[in-house]
Amino acid sequence: MTAPAFADVAVGAELPQTAYPLTREALVRYAGASGDFNVIHWNERAAKAAGLPDVIAHGMLTMAQVARLVTDWTGDPGAVTEYRLRFSRPVAVPDEGGARIVVRGRVEEKLDGNRVAVALEASVDGAPVVAAARAVVRLG
Repeated sequence: MTAPAFADVAVGAELPQTAYPLTREALVRYAGASGDFNVIHWNERAAKAAGLPDVIAHGMLTMAQVARLVTDWTGDPGAVTEYRLRFSRPVAVPDEGGARIVVRGRVEEKLDGNRVAVALEASVDGAPVVAAARAVVRLG
């Protein structure tokens, strides 16, 4: 995908809403890549004993899926110069069917240096999973 030009992006512009699937297999792969083998990410019995609704996605995996909307939009992960969010609830990943993180973004501000600030929202089954999510992206 070609990055949008700074001059062509308006405040209020919506990024294409996208849904990213998360499966138990993805959690296992992420655990192997990150070295985070916490039992709540792969063992349903242990997750429920810890008070969770089910096995949950790693926070950093959730964070990456939210940022993916912006990197897909720009076509360049290196264009992201700032990124932050707060988690508002864990992402439960049922064994059957997994979960889908639905991510939306809106350009909230044009900044100097050909940068734009993008407000991000993410939800699973209609319930928000992040708060105060924002990325700053350098455009051409």
